[in-house]
Amino acid sequence: MHYFSSNLIVGILGGGQLGKMLLFETQKFDIKTKVLDSNAQAPARWSCNEFVQGDLMDFDTVVAFGESTDVLTFEIENVNVEALEYLEQKGIQVYPSSATLKIIQHKGRQKTFYKNNDIPTADFVHYYNRSEAVQAIQNGQHSYPCVWKSCQFGYDGYGVKMLRNNDDLKDLSDVECIIEKCIPFEKELAVVVARTPQNEVKAYPVVEMEFHPEANQVEYVLCPARIEDAIAQKATEIALKVSKAYQHVGLLAVELFLTTSAEILVNEVAPRPHNSGHYSIEASYTSQFEQHIRSILGLPLGMTESKVAGIMVNLVGEEGYSGDVFYENIEEIMKMEGVTPHIYGKKQTRPFRKMGHVTIVNSSMTRARELAEWVKKTIKVKSN
Repeated sequence: MHYFSSNLIVGILGGGQLGKMLLFETQKFDIKTKVLDSNAQAPARWSCNEFVQGDLMDFDTVVAFGESTDVLTFEIENVNVEALEYLEQKGIQVYPSSATLKIIQHKGRQKTFYKNNDIPTADFVHYYNRSEAVQAIQNGQHSYPCVWKSCQFGYDGYGVKMLRNNDDLKDLSDVECIIEKCIPFEKELAVVVARTPQNEVKAYPVVEMEFHPEANQVEYVLCPARIEDAIAQKATEIALKVSKAYQHVGLLAVELFLTTSAEILVNEVAPRPHNSGHYSIEASYTSQFEQHIRSILGLPLGMTESKVAGIMVNLVGEEGYSGDVFYENIEEIMKMEGVTPHIYGKKQTRPFRKMGHVTIVNSSMTRARELAEWVKKTIKVKSN
């Protein structure tokens, strides 16, 4: 099949920043694209060949959109999986598959999948509503601290709560959920794995993630992770095992815990480009976004090695600011060598909303980490 400068259409469900960055790569290869998003001002709207406004969870909308594409992918998990199943039956190539997404978009099914496939993960119990979960905790089936997670529709720290005492049970949502054992971990790691329909597989280096203590969002991603080689090899092996179990096509970001006893446990996965891979745009031979396009089209995978140490700093809305966005001191960080800002194109900011990221590359990881701290303290996402 011809992909470049042809009539083939790649459809993308979701037009957020991940879709926007995917489109940089399709433009590079002159591949036609079509994007579906509910937001008329979605960041990806301006870079695709055709934009459709519509509900990603509506069966008929997704089917009608998918039928006009040759290859369909997504940049967000909250899409109608039954519509994807229908499109596959009609012969549309959907990558990652509806079967993969159906497991991943539900945390209860995802965690059960790991247990059934002998993949190490934290102990958990699945509950169908709030009252079941609260009663189990009050009956002593879980000890504090533990972690409550909504089974569906959680993202960027939403739908996740640390439970430390009975007071934390008061405002839990009445939804299907899981309660996880709290893991004493030393670091949070991630590995992005790419897979083609022909089963060519490549993994990116292990990265280290540092989280905001309140928002539960990634603040920094460091590549390579500051861990021993043996730990990195073990983390990569587990990520590859997860990838093989899912038999996904495209990217799979595998988030991991390195425990205080040097175990590697799978936290969760994302079947798409991921925040933990943003550093690759500047620091890797092949960015995760180009790799995703290569993967879903069955093209040879690119090199995953890094050219230089890279750190990604998330730009999120400052607390206390909502409205038209203003990037304070952005000119100051652009004076620094090896510092590249990425602005996602969201016109309105609010507290902790992801508005962009900054990549810092340097031959020294120590120096890159120092610069990342300076960048974080300097640039502020506020409103006019």
